[in-house]
Amino acid sequence: MSKNLVGNHIRKLRFNHDEMTQQQLADKVGVTRQTIVALEKGNYSPSLELAFRIARAFHLPLEEVFFYGDNPKQ
Repeated sequence: MSKNLVGNHIRKLRFNHDEMTQQQLADKVGVTRQTIVALEKGNYSPSLELAFRIARAFHLPLEEVFFYGDNPKQ
């Protein structure tokens, strides 16, 4: 199977939101810190529900947090 094609800007967004920690984001969206670590490293693609919860945590539309393929727009 090919490498995960869903990318994200979570790490950058955390730092742009008062340097939010991985644990703070995890608590906000109801997952473990290890899940946030795996997402940031690109080792895990979130469920659609989790992706929406993360986007809401940053008060952004889904497509400003996640992107498909290797061509991020930010």
